[in-house]
Amino acid sequence: MPKWTMVQAINQALALELEQDRRVRIFGEDVGRNGGVFRVTDGLQERFGEDRVFDTPLAEAGIIGVAVGMALYGLRPVAEIQFAGFAHLAFHQVAAQAARLRYRSGGEHHVPLVIRAPFGGGVRTPELHSDSVEAFYAHAEGIKVVIPSGPYEAKGLLHAAIQDPDPVFFLEHMKLYRSLREEVPEERYTIPLMEARVVQPGNDLTAIAYGALLHTTLAAARQVEKEDGVSIEVIDLRTVHPLDEETVVASVNRTGRALVVHEDSRAASIAAEVIAVINERALYALLKPVRRVTCPDTPFPLPAVEDVIVPHQERIVRALRETLEP
Repeated sequence: MPKWTMVQAINQALALELEQDRRVRIFGEDVGRNGGVFRVTDGLQERFGEDRVFDTPLAEAGIIGVAVGMALYGLRPVAEIQFAGFAHLAFHQVAAQAARLRYRSGGEHHVPLVIRAPFGGGVRTPELHSDSVEAFYAHAEGIKVVIPSGPYEAKGLLHAAIQDPDPVFFLEHMKLYRSLREEVPEERYTIPLMEARVVQPGNDLTAIAYGALLHTTLAAARQVEKEDGVSIEVIDLRTVHPLDEETVVASVNRTGRALVVHEDSRAASIAAEVIAVINERALYALLKPVRRVTCPDTPFPLPAVEDVIVPHQERIVRALRETLEP
């Protein structure tokens, strides 16, 4: 089995979908001839032709508007927004059109659309390139928001997203694109959407994360386990909206403690929703209040200070130990 980066895994998933489903179309800024700013779509236009993989003008609202029309008329569009922070320019098309059309039509029409976009700190990008936008789109009911944590997850989740009958916002952390390799099957496989993954079982605390910070959280959990002799369960949310409440609640009911980690800001965030679910459904199991480790409520900073803002292993270790205190 080959060991691929996330770029390679996503490229392979897109190629298989283009090969096996004639309805699939891939388009966005520079995704065709240049293969995308991160070369995720490299070689796809040459292999499948300009009618299946093509470049668009620099117009995010136009990209998503066209994608919604394609989806309504039977195609399976995969639209790339070059950086997730640029998706604000298409918020109307996403939230007021793609997300609502099944509801608006009484279930008669679906919008099988995937919007791919890179995001995340650690790669020293300019303003609006690294922003975490998942909470914005979690408020657009009708859209699934998916964030893979590595190559294997990315391929299986993307296959599932493209074949889903409803819109999926598929966010890819830039730091993960080439920072790790995993064994990834070459054949098509799917990972169910809206289903979290228990990465590491444990009994004393539940640590919940997603994307690149899953790996930082896992490293922090293993450090605390080794040094303090405890057992920490680590959960990868995978789909941050709608949440897999059952996996989270079952874990917290067993461990009695929970910590949520993500790169987005603190207020009105995915962490806030996870904590609300735990308080509603597992309150009497809690031995301590649920904690969260996030970025502060500020715009994503200049590269010179982003290491201070983005949660790092030491911050997560401190939070784990505080949550484990009697």
